[in-house]
Amino acid sequence: MQSREIHDLVNLPQSVEAYVGSLKEENKVDLQTREERYAKYYFSVWNLSKPRESLEALQWPFKAYTTHNSYGENLQPIEEEFFASMRKNANFQAYGSENKNAITLGYCNIRLFPTNRPVFKDPALAGEGFPFDYLQNSSIAPNEPLFVSHFSEDREWVYIFSNFASGWIQTKEMVFLEQQYTNEIQKAQQIFITKEDIALHDQEGHFLFRSRIGMSLSLIREDEDFYTVLAIKSSKNAQPLFVQTQISKEIAHKSILPFTKQNLTQIVNEVAQSKYGWGGLFEQRDCSSMLRDIFAPFGMWLPRNSYLQSKVGQVLSLEGLTPEEKIQRIKEKAEPFKTLLYKKGHIVLYVGTYNDTIIVLHNTWGIKTKKEEEEGRIVIGKTVFSTLRLGKEQKHYNEEEDMLRNLKSMNTLPL
Repeated sequence: MQSREIHDLVNLPQSVEAYVGSLKEENKVDLQTREERYAKYYFSVWNLSKPRESLEALQWPFKAYTTHNSYGENLQPIEEEFFASMRKNANFQAYGSENKNAITLGYCNIRLFPTNRPVFKDPALAGEGFPFDYLQNSSIAPNEPLFVSHFSEDREWVYIFSNFASGWIQTKEMVFLEQQYTNEIQKAQQIFITKEDIALHDQEGHFLFRSRIGMSLSLIREDEDFYTVLAIKSSKNAQPLFVQTQISKEIAHKSILPFTKQNLTQIVNEVAQSKYGWGGLFEQRDCSSMLRDIFAPFGMWLPRNSYLQSKVGQVLSLEGLTPEEKIQRIKEKAEPFKTLLYKKGHIVLYVGTYNDTIIVLHNTWGIKTKKEEEEGRIVIGKTVFSTLRLGKEQKHYNEEEDMLRNLKSMNTLPL
């Protein structure tokens, strides 16, 4: 949908430097304890002996998406043959037959069916169709821990658990690791990536993957300018090949970062370059993955989806309050860059006030509109700083979907 200039994006600073001055830095922080807590979550799947979910629980996509409500890449209804082939290839009778540790080789999409084909809802409806592929559960960074349940029938796919999501990735995107290696990696000092999209290579110059905020890698040694870290790729016979890669200290940090204005500015500036990517599609981010990656370098592990993120830390309900009462409570109780604000399906980071107006950081698809009974979208598709009424000046702005009006809770993270 065409729009006039979006007020917030034109009149509010779109740089973290304008807001980070409100951050209250902590004088004494036990970074070691915080790092140990983060590592417990991050490596948790390497300490499983069996899948952490019941077979029935993970089969929900096959009940949710059927020929009656699903559209394919050609935006036409999907026939039952597709779903039947997916159920067969999912090979759920083999669930829990492998139960092995593994690691990703590159950036991976985690799928709800063993396929890269999309499933959309009715593309004629506002907010459906591209980019909302409902088979895209999440995405995962290179060299991240996995627990493999089983292979698909054709063995092209494996069903995996990561520390934050589960689903299908292609077999070629991972390699199995023996427990002795996963134990050694867990004991190693970790370095955390602080700059995005830097190409990393092995010692022979072969490309491995690109750096990404949220990644951590095991330190081997360091000198004045570089960290030498462990990376894992696959050999020709699908066995793990352990290699070394040099990472400049300008793009990484040994151990977690202190939660300071300088560090926060660096991380947010990197992550905020992401365009909107539903479930991490196209190596981009959505609202909850943006928050996961912002807080990871500071040792704050967050769940994957917005609802679960809204339950972390000290939670205060906003339900039953008027918009004015919500504003008052947020201003009184929220802590800049530490408090999340949640409405169903979306979560944002409170960064403080600007001209006495609450400002939030979020990655958003767009602004909901409604003309008579017809719903629409003004697409933004990126990370923005905005008020809680982004787009309110737009013609046909949908007051019923107003963010402030629909806020359910606020929660302050234990940083």
